[in-house]
Amino acid sequence: MSEAVGVFTIPAGQPFLAALGRGLLDEAAGDPLALAAVTVLLPTRRACRALAETLLRLGEGRAMLLPRLRPLGDVDEDELAFDAGFGGDELELPPAIPELRRRLLLAELVRVPRPDLDAAQAVQLAEELTRLLDALQREDLGLADLEGIAPENFAAHWQETLKFLQVLAAPWQQLLAAERGLDPVARRGLLLRRLAQRWREAPPDQRIVAAGSTGSIPATAELLGVVAALPRGAVVLPGLDQILNEAGWAAVEPSHPQYGLQQLIAEFGLTREQIRLWPALESASGSRGRLLSEALRPAASTERWRDLADAADLGLDGLERIDCAGPKEEAATIALLMRQTLELPEATAALITPDRTLARRVAVELERWQIEVDDSAGVPLETTPPGVLLRLAATAFASRLAPVPLLAMLKHPLARGGRPAAAFKAAVRRLERAALRGPRPAPGFQGLAEALRRDDEDAPSLRLLETLAAAGEDLARRAGAAEVDLQALLGAHIGFAEWLATDEDGHALLWDGEAGEAAARFVHDLHSAASDLKPLAPAHYPELLHHLMTGQAVRPRFGRHPRLFIWGPLEARLQQVDLVILGGLNEGTWPAEAVIDPWLSRPMRRRVGLPAPERRIGLAAHDFVEAASAPRAVLTRAARVAGTPTVPSRWLLRLDSVLEAAGLVWPRRLPADLAAWQTALDDPRGFRPLGAPAFAPPLAARPRRLSVTQVETWMRDPYSIYARHVLGLRPLEPIDADPGAAERGTVVHQALETFIAAYPDRLPADAYEKLLECGRRAFGAMLHRPGVGAFWWPRFEAVARWFLAQEEMRRRQARPLATEVRGELTLAAAGGAFCLTALADRIDRLADGSLAILDYKTGAPPNDRLIRLGYAPQLPLEAAIARAGGFQGIGAAAVGELAHWRLSGGRVPGEIRPLKGDPGEAARVALEGLERLIARFDDPATPYLARPRPAMAPRFGDYEHLARIKEWASGLDGDEA
Repeated sequence: MSEAVGVFTIPAGQPFLAALGRGLLDEAAGDPLALAAVTVLLPTRRACRALAETLLRLGEGRAMLLPRLRPLGDVDEDELAFDAGFGGDELELPPAIPELRRRLLLAELVRVPRPDLDAAQAVQLAEELTRLLDALQREDLGLADLEGIAPENFAAHWQETLKFLQVLAAPWQQLLAAERGLDPVARRGLLLRRLAQRWREAPPDQRIVAAGSTGSIPATAELLGVVAALPRGAVVLPGLDQILNEAGWAAVEPSHPQYGLQQLIAEFGLTREQIRLWPALESASGSRGRLLSEALRPAASTERWRDLADAADLGLDGLERIDCAGPKEEAATIALLMRQTLELPEATAALITPDRTLARRVAVELERWQIEVDDSAGVPLETTPPGVLLRLAATAFASRLAPVPLLAMLKHPLARGGRPAAAFKAAVRRLERAALRGPRPAPGFQGLAEALRRDDEDAPSLRLLETLAAAGEDLARRAGAAEVDLQALLGAHIGFAEWLATDEDGHALLWDGEAGEAAARFVHDLHSAASDLKPLAPAHYPELLHHLMTGQAVRPRFGRHPRLFIWGPLEARLQQVDLVILGGLNEGTWPAEAVIDPWLSRPMRRRVGLPAPERRIGLAAHDFVEAASAPRAVLTRAARVAGTPTVPSRWLLRLDSVLEAAGLVWPRRLPADLAAWQTALDDPRGFRPLGAPAFAPPLAARPRRLSVTQVETWMRDPYSIYARHVLGLRPLEPIDADPGAAERGTVVHQALETFIAAYPDRLPADAYEKLLECGRRAFGAMLHRPGVGAFWWPRFEAVARWFLAQEEMRRRQARPLATEVRGELTLAAAGGAFCLTALADRIDRLADGSLAILDYKTGAPPNDRLIRLGYAPQLPLEAAIARAGGFQGIGAAAVGELAHWRLSGGRVPGEIRPLKGDPGEAARVALEGLERLIARFDDPATPYLARPRPAMAPRFGDYEHLARIKEWASGLDGDEA
């Protein structure tokens, strides 16, 4: 090419679209119709919209016809053919295969050599394969081109990968031919090349301007070269560095921001000096072009930094850096900067970041001022209410209506089932309490129906269950099959989800709003893509749905703030605002780490002709330079993420080095006004947490009847007695509960009780077998659960052997009188009679006529210190009841033995722990202590405190959350609480 070719640049720091628009208007020379004959090719549709707005603003309201604006990233042959005045089928190509259809077909294809993969795994692998296909096709390559890599030169696993990919090459082309379609990237490349060829052969008469593209894709670069050579063509490059010296320019590597432009200029056959400034510009560089050029110069030429003693022209003005403590502080700082911008009339601000978590944090922070900001990435469909409901419904039926997935689905905000929201939620809560708490019911609707009690109280739950069963019958049947057609399963799934999300007026809430429309499009596309596919196992459907939803975004069309924006680096290209905030500038985030290709190693990529992974870092660096060249730019980062120190972005470190070499520094701290505002926004000094609960109900409301175990709770945690006996609150069973220690203790107690009751005098010859039989009856259906059969039953067998050995010796000096026997003792008190109750595990008659009270413990028994201090009074109080003749069928008698029998079934299967000291004295002391406790709480001023002595508090409590213990007891020890 000669110097006369139309290749221009708009340097970084200049408003690209404003400069481009002024140049186009200057060419029109005031003719309102002249622009209509101009075609402008831009990288994205967003850039096309932005240029149209820029031209209208620069036109100051004058009537004009806009140029034809076409995006190269989403090129359309009909538009291009019309623009170029083509006739016939010069640009006609088969359509691009829909993305969902493409992934599903690839998933089926990869399962041919790998039949062990399930559908979800195959789709996930197909997703990775589409990335490889796109990367190859961007370089005008295909899977067939991998044959020349010579796999014998690589490690065995790479050889297997190559064989796998080569096996897929021919079948995939056959599938595309059968579908009468093309891969999207391959189709775009073909279209651009056909257009380039057509313009070579018959140059168009109208003005063609290609602006803002770096030509990173070969097909785009070829088209740009053709446009540059057209008689009326022009290529406008973004941010060509004309400051970097020749040594630096020659040393540019793939990770440098100028690498792509360097390669493009070389393809044009030009030198950097031949690239002209866009005519509408007056200056050749932005305000800080030299600073950024020096900071990002190739490593081989950084010795030039020693010559930066004169720092006057580095352009540091308007460039700020803020290092925040963590992501929360970074988001708050960015939100304050954006909010501050709104105080200036017509000022605009944008956060540019690849960190989607930071973007969401900033959007949430802005909501404190009722500001809804436009996030160009949108919201993932799978996190929107319709997307979540679809996933929950799929999971619930795949799990055969397991309690947790079922309740998650039924408690979704969109779930109505054709009823008013309040009525539906009330019915769900009744169903939860009646059938879903405690051990898991049998699978399916039949199992839920069997778990319900058939009485009047559960009639609403039954009606809800019958309605659910009728609506979900088809989906439940298909989800329970061995294999099912994906289209049929999807149809049943959507039918049920649509019914579930229908309100009392018959309105389908599932498809409401922008999220509902996006969900409807996804379902329609998936239904179309799922035709003619092989059946799949329904159990893999939820994960398959999740993978297929990935990448589907919901973008609001209106209702967002007109002056504040959140952009990703791609969407920010060519955009211009008054304040640019570059967030998330940590290494590994911006720039992102070079992705390890799961298909091809670095040498394999190089041999096949794919760019090095560092090429992406170069593109990211170009985006950084363009954004950081804005008149006012703020660079932010978090010093720690999840408690781990972070490394500043390599670009920040290079800026530090250049400023140090130039003798300059920039402030690292948050500006004083922003720091004060941020502190004030979240100032906790106005918040005064409530103290520990200290409720003192009237005497008439206080309990007058407690068991010996509840007396222990009364000592350790009086608030639990208040919650249970005064407020009448009962803890709910856990949802989908596994049998825990309490259930294990119950069945062991029941087995021993049955055995002792059957053989009170003499042990049978086959005592072990008899005891095991009692255990089987006590365990019942629980023995069929894997955990019980594998862990609990062997422990019970060990307990049985130990127990019988002890029992044989014990029967020589004691005879069992009763097991699980109830007892009562009424005590006179100032507030009225108080009844103490007990359920003794076992009472024996000793040889001297006294009684022995035994307590079975499958867990750890209390130690002697706790018993002596009165915090474990169960056995001494049972002794007091026995002395008074309070146990049914057992007369008053002295107590000669108190003991805990620990029945763990572990390495030490059992242990007898007798209480030290005189049982009679222990009973007297415990009873006196109980009488003092009763007298104290008979005083209406005595409150029921939560954990009055933390050291003695129970390890677990059913009412801890109601007492807000974690709120007021944090950091307190011992009696200070």
